[in-house]
Amino acid sequence: MKTIAELKASGNIIFECISGSRAYGLDTATSDTDIRGVFVLPKEKFYSLEYVGQINNETNDIVYYELRKFIELLSKNNPNILELLNVPSACILKKDPIFDQINMEYFLSKLCKDTFANYAYTQIKKARGLNKKIVNPVDKERKTVIDFCYIRTGKQSILCKEFLAKNNLEMSNCGLVKIPHMKDCYNLFYAGGKGYQGIARENANEVCLNSVPKEEQPLAMLYFNVDGYSSYCKKYKEYWTWVEKRNEARYNNNVAHGKNYDTKNMMHTFRLLHMAKEIAEEGTVNVRRMDRDYLLGIKNGDFEYDDLVNKAEELKESLDELYGKSNLIKRPDLAEVNNLLIKIRDDFYK
Repeated sequence: MKTIAELKASGNIIFECISGSRAYGLDTATSDTDIRGVFVLPKEKFYSLEYVGQINNETNDIVYYELRKFIELLSKNNPNILELLNVPSACILKKDPIFDQINMEYFLSKLCKDTFANYAYTQIKKARGLNKKIVNPVDKERKTVIDFCYIRTGKQSILCKEFLAKNNLEMSNCGLVKIPHMKDCYNLFYAGGKGYQGIARENANEVCLNSVPKEEQPLAMLYFNVDGYSSYCKKYKEYWTWVEKRNEARYNNNVAHGKNYDTKNMMHTFRLLHMAKEIAEEGTVNVRRMDRDYLLGIKNGDFEYDDLVNKAEELKESLDELYGKSNLIKRPDLAEVNNLLIKIRDDFYK
């Protein structure tokens, strides 16, 4: 039982629901439909080496968790898993009576202060990451080693390409010899017809060293900024991989509102922080959002990025006081949770 089709045919699904934006009430015309569920492995599979903790499709829009993994994630107060215990009834597609044994009271604890807030801040990082990519795009034409080579002239340095152009020198007639005890520094020699190999070969990631007669005198000292080149290569790869894989409709929407950050990620930041606050105050996970208009306003780009980040910081700081005086348990009782897991599995197998 490794595919969703096999799982559905097995009859071992004990819970299935619509989750994500449609459960939150934050869906729009272009929203996907996310499905989450819980299943119990057949007895022989559970006791064998063939344990399967999760079955999902390629895009993770549809995910089913095996009972043990589901309970384990609940005990860690995972936000995406906790909310499955309180999705709106209209979103529940299937629920075996056996699933009703899994009550929120076993799991909801003060761990939520960190799990929800930390998850919220991963969304801020994603939003900030898009902000950097929009504001600082990387040219499609990739820079080369020579773009990170500098020549010392007096008390200053200039790009090697500028130095060569200024002195009417051909790069192919240059030769480099490493200077001992000086990291990434080279003597630059120049002479036509001497068989020098140039400064760097095409598509190379390092400078090209040459064999130079001892009597030759260097023209200048060259420094290759290796760290700068490595950092650029990483940034270039990340940026153009992101361009290749990004959701164009979502990206164009973010660009259109002119705020230069991923508004969907920022919306989820505040959804999670608000949910964390409600858990401390009300002792429950409110999946369907009463703050829908505010959250969709964030998604539509109605607010400035810096203002939202400051507001998120204030919310995060307020959680310390709220959770300090809440009546929530400190953390789930793992012995009790384990007994619950055993009972549900035994009941299912019977």
